[in-house]
Amino acid sequence: MADEDIYTKDGTTDFRNDPAVKKKTGTWKACPYILGNECCERLAYYGINTNLVNYLKFQLNQRNVVAVNNVTNWSGTCYVTPLLGAFLADAYLGRYWTIAGFSTIYVFGMTLLTLSASVHGLKPECNAAQNGCHPTGLQTAVFFVGLYLISLGTGGIKPCVSSFGADQFDDSDETEKKRKSSFFNWFYFSINIGALVASSVLVWVQTNVGWGWGFGVPAVAMGIAIMSFFSGTRLYRNQRPGGSPLTRICQVIVASLRKFRVEVPADKSLLYETADSESAVTGSRKLDHTKHLSFFDKAAVEETNANADAIKGSVDSCWRLCTVTQVEELKSIIRLLPIWATGIVFSAVYSQMGTLFVLQGNTMDLRITHSFQIPSASLSLFDTISVIFWVPIYDRFVVPFARKLTGHKSGFTQLQRIAIGLVISVVAMLVAGTLELLRLRMVRKHDYYELKHIPMSIFWQVPQYFIIGCAEVFTFIGQLEFFYEQAPDAMRSLCSALSLTTAALGNYLSTMIVNVVTDLSTKGGKPGWIPDNLNYGHLHYFFWLLAGLSLLNLGVYLQVARRYTYKRTVVNSL
Repeated sequence: MADEDIYTKDGTTDFRNDPAVKKKTGTWKACPYILGNECCERLAYYGINTNLVNYLKFQLNQRNVVAVNNVTNWSGTCYVTPLLGAFLADAYLGRYWTIAGFSTIYVFGMTLLTLSASVHGLKPECNAAQNGCHPTGLQTAVFFVGLYLISLGTGGIKPCVSSFGADQFDDSDETEKKRKSSFFNWFYFSINIGALVASSVLVWVQTNVGWGWGFGVPAVAMGIAIMSFFSGTRLYRNQRPGGSPLTRICQVIVASLRKFRVEVPADKSLLYETADSESAVTGSRKLDHTKHLSFFDKAAVEETNANADAIKGSVDSCWRLCTVTQVEELKSIIRLLPIWATGIVFSAVYSQMGTLFVLQGNTMDLRITHSFQIPSASLSLFDTISVIFWVPIYDRFVVPFARKLTGHKSGFTQLQRIAIGLVISVVAMLVAGTLELLRLRMVRKHDYYELKHIPMSIFWQVPQYFIIGCAEVFTFIGQLEFFYEQAPDAMRSLCSALSLTTAALGNYLSTMIVNVVTDLSTKGGKPGWIPDNLNYGHLHYFFWLLAGLSLLNLGVYLQVARRYTYKRTVVNSL
């Protein structure tokens, strides 16, 4: 009994690979190092991402549509590479070593990017008299190699850091489990502290001091992120890698197909599971049987023919007979997919802050005083301020109030929280479209078509940024917690990566919509919805199109969420 009070019950280990001691490891003792790492890493990422569309347009001399598509494609790739990092973390390396290894690649990419913007020969030659910058093929190639090395590096960090932080709280301890929900709120808060510095200070440095310094500071921030992470090594709790999750998934599918004609017994206790209190999957608790997707239960049906014992003990046995926990792992992933798919449109809405919101801002009055102008990309700091404002409000006030109304320990269920954010995202696009309509009316009324900055303050964009920030607090944080909680223990990095791919596909969806809209709206020699000079365009149509898609997506989400079945872990009776 004494050992049970000393050590964690979720199978985590310390840095020596010994069972983790509760009082010496994990909880909020370890989290400051993880949150510090995330804050600095996000400062580095957003230091590149926030103003990237302007670098591509003005330094690499790309047109609006090309620059927007390059930003969304790169951002999308940053959210696809986490699948690789998550697989390595769950299967072989563990989250700690995956973060450490991919951080090195990240720093190398940041260094190359800084050199491409500061070293003579790698830096594009710019001359106002010759109509801007004229980069060579080599200069463009070096820049994009550095950029995509960053996307690879972030692939090992993004899916692991939030899960690694949540691993510091023992799921088997109710007191620690309650603190975990608060961790996700403050994790997202730390992300936005980094983003705040990036969208204000770094964007100003890039615009007014130079791109070499503008990329160099994020590179230094990434170095600080690594130091912060390693500083907490002795305090961390580590989940053991459980072997290839893809192999286990394939084993269940193959075993189910092999026993296609086998009937699943009505008594589910007859399905195969190990007799031990621990799961056969390393680093995972046993999962209770659920009635949905019953076809896969065939994989856990024990054969009764004469060769059954020989098969059970053979090398091939894992591809013929799987435990209930293995089957439930696959079911959990399948159940997550519809919820996952509905996050794609939300991510497409979110991606507009780094592309079309910036280009819209470029056409407006950037002056704060007669001598000081704010870069249009810096307006994203109001999204960040919104998140920083709403996270503590949500954690300290909304949750206790909602708890009284709903009786749920977290105030709202994770699925309810996501739904509220989806509703708010529709409002954000309607507001952005309305602002653009008002801007274009001013252009037409006063014939401002060729005016670079019309006399409408860029601060009219603040509401659309602030509303998206509010939507993030509900949807993105809800997704983070939902995918961690509903993932099988040994697949948590993979499921975190799966949630991140909605951002990738949202960026790719935005690229596709921009291309389709451009092709259709420019027929017959028309300027189209998103021309290089937005004063001749109809950008409000694009925003309203996204609002319509978001509303349709919300309807689908509500139907999917209503039918969702939560995973159940087996509680061992002592």
